[in-house]
Amino acid sequence: MTGRRGRTGPLQSALRRSRELREQVSALLQESKEARTMDLAKKKNLSQRCLELKKAVDENAFTLQNLKKSDEPAPVGNYHQRKEEEEKQLLKLSQQLEKLASILSRELVMKSSNVDEKRKVSSKIQQEKETEEDEEEECDEDSTEDEEEEEEEEEDDDDNDESKLGDDSTVKNFITLGDFAAQQEGDLTFKKGELLLITDKKPDGWWLAQNSKGESGLVPKTYLMIYDKERVCQEPSDDETEEDIEVADETAGGAKILKRTDSHWSAVKKAITENNTLDALTTMGAVPAGFRPSTLAQLLEEGVQFQAHYFLQPELTPTNLGFRDLVWNPEKGTMQPRPTRISLILTLWNCKAIPFPGLSIQVLSRHIRLCLFDGNRVLSNIHTVRATWQPKNPKTWTFSPRVTGILPCLLDGDCFVRSNSPSPDIGILFELGITYIRNSTGERGELSCGWAFLKLFDSSGIPVSFKTYELLLNGGTPYEKGVEVDPSISRRASFGVFHQMIALRKQPQLLVKLRTLNTQSKDILNLLPEVLVGSMCYIHLLLFYRQILGDVLLKDRINMQNADLISNPILSTFPKLMEQPDLIDALRSAWAEKESTLKRSEKRDQEFLKSVFTLVYHDSVFPLLQSLLLPEYRWAEEESEGTRWRMIADFLKQNRERDGALSSLLSPDGLHKAFDITEIAFDFLGKTQKNDP
Repeated sequence: MTGRRGRTGPLQSALRRSRELREQVSALLQESKEARTMDLAKKKNLSQRCLELKKAVDENAFTLQNLKKSDEPAPVGNYHQRKEEEEKQLLKLSQQLEKLASILSRELVMKSSNVDEKRKVSSKIQQEKETEEDEEEECDEDSTEDEEEEEEEEEDDDDNDESKLGDDSTVKNFITLGDFAAQQEGDLTFKKGELLLITDKKPDGWWLAQNSKGESGLVPKTYLMIYDKERVCQEPSDDETEEDIEVADETAGGAKILKRTDSHWSAVKKAITENNTLDALTTMGAVPAGFRPSTLAQLLEEGVQFQAHYFLQPELTPTNLGFRDLVWNPEKGTMQPRPTRISLILTLWNCKAIPFPGLSIQVLSRHIRLCLFDGNRVLSNIHTVRATWQPKNPKTWTFSPRVTGILPCLLDGDCFVRSNSPSPDIGILFELGITYIRNSTGERGELSCGWAFLKLFDSSGIPVSFKTYELLLNGGTPYEKGVEVDPSISRRASFGVFHQMIALRKQPQLLVKLRTLNTQSKDILNLLPEVLVGSMCYIHLLLFYRQILGDVLLKDRINMQNADLISNPILSTFPKLMEQPDLIDALRSAWAEKESTLKRSEKRDQEFLKSVFTLVYHDSVFPLLQSLLLPEYRWAEEESEGTRWRMIADFLKQNRERDGALSSLLSPDGLHKAFDITEIAFDFLGKTQKNDP
């Protein structure tokens, strides 16, 4: 009996280990309060212990996740509840240690780089002042000795001009490129053309500067250009200024903008370079320094290659003799399911601490755009989900986890993701954005409020865990590194480890959850195109489209070599719905209403369901696609969206009362576009996706 009571089960051992780890973490956090006064060696030791302790916490969490109730030598009450609660506690411990390690690492870098700087800062400032005075005298004096020295300097500058602009770590004198008004206490106001002495180059892009009057303060790096001796007495021309800005173009976070050769880099370049309006908004404090023109919105404007309807079309094999993502199963008389490397469902929960724009702009839409990304190229369509917010808490964005009933699909936070890309670096790119209109000018645009990247495979190629992820948002574009959404948060928390830990909690965050697939969801996803990102609320409509597509192209086509036009209005027009979410909602509503009238036996008959779906499609959205009375769909225009909603609702109501859309189509009051054969004829050769070279 004694031996049995002495046996400890796996869960009890893991819980005991967790208690020990909690005590160690508590002691480490207590010790870290004095980290600011520690010398370099002690701080390194503290950082190393933090990393080792985090590794031990993660190992215990992994052990806990793999435990099974059947492994216990004796029954354990509330087994799953105790296990789940302990996993949450370990996750919190791991996050605490990760934040502490990040802060300690940053302090180590800053402390080691500033050991000698502190001793010499006063002498350097004096030397720079003397150098400035000497340079002013050089403009007035015309001695032979000075001319020879200037010629030598000119030769050196000609040879090393590009490298000097690229690496400005030794340069102290800078000229301002524009006017800047202090945004908060500690900033330095300046006018265009002023000469500033930089005394400390901070990694967040806000440098400590001193003007000619001896006033000091922080200035944004993007407003500065390296000082050129030749132009002290001569005002640079507009052409010269633009050229210099282009060569020395840098981001607010200090990351160089490098030349790229991506297939869609032109849109990214446009998003970075078109900053006139953004600079004005940033200067007046309307938006933080980390905001940028939306990269994904620019890509959507480029063409169809990033829109959902392009990926919904069938894809040909490299030989163009068959379909790559449509395979018929003759035994079952249906399409063959096609599992992919990436097939998952994610849920958008909320976004926290998103900076609230100033009163000078009116926000028309808050949303998040997501797609598959490998760090260099967008590998799927760009899917958009609109966020909701409350005036009492404007910095928190929320999403609807499951859209049902009359809620629009644009609010659906449940998204599916599919891809067969072999890239080891593939992941999901999230870009938070706002569509705005500037009150003073009426100018309309879209800004990125931060982005996050969730890599889907680890370094050994193993898929990441299905769990909830708390992602810190980055500022700038997805091609910039080290830029904060709102650098002022870090600037206000420069004293002490705990102050910086609090600042990290205030940083903008995105909460998402990767969900495991049940059998039904897996079967549905395997019938969709190999590459597609979309909303779960209309996935059943996509399945109908794909099944009808398979029937027409694979089962009913007598001659597989025949490429003639196929008479099928659904196949020729359904993809257009993907760019008009209110029409998708109209089809969802019409189908849900019709499905509620079907018998249970009819719902199990797939052929019958497809025939009913075809009738519903013809009676609902097909006439609306050709209507001239329905305003054109425009993103984030409240008046246009409201008008379309009312007209769509009235049309569906009339169809219910008149038992179909035929009367509406024949009514003299209805106005429709001129007939085009593409409305009813499906040209699968013209619609298929183009194979990458």
